[in-house]
Amino acid sequence: QVQLAESGGGLVQAGGSLRLSCAASGRTIGNYAMGWFRQAPGKERALVAFISWSGFRTTYADAVKGRFTISRDNAKNTVYLQMNSLKPEDTAVYYCAAELTLSPSPPTFFGSWGQGTQVTVSS
Repeated sequence: QVQLAESGGGLVQAGGSLRLSCAASGRTIGNYAMGWFRQAPGKERALVAFISWSGFRTTYADAVKGRFTISRDNAKNTVYLQMNSLKPEDTAVYYCAAELTLSPSPPTFFGSWGQGTQVTVSS
């Protein structure tokens, strides 16, 4: 099973940017679909962005379309989430997740999860 570690979270003012990184270890992520989820206090964890194993297919939650970009560097075994034009409602713990699948669509189940990184956007 692949181990995941997120980094890059922090406190930023509204309108600012952050780039989250998800470093994988234990296995190469070349055949893994990857996702970024977030969970705000009192809310359920939700998929924010998805990238297929090939990198050719990405999907985004409506709330972040046009502002967030997911990418992957399989050579570095790392997935990124570039977050621009951040809003206070983006405040949450962000989690990286992986699932071994060659499907171009987001899987219904992700088997590997990181510990999460806190993102706080002040108004």
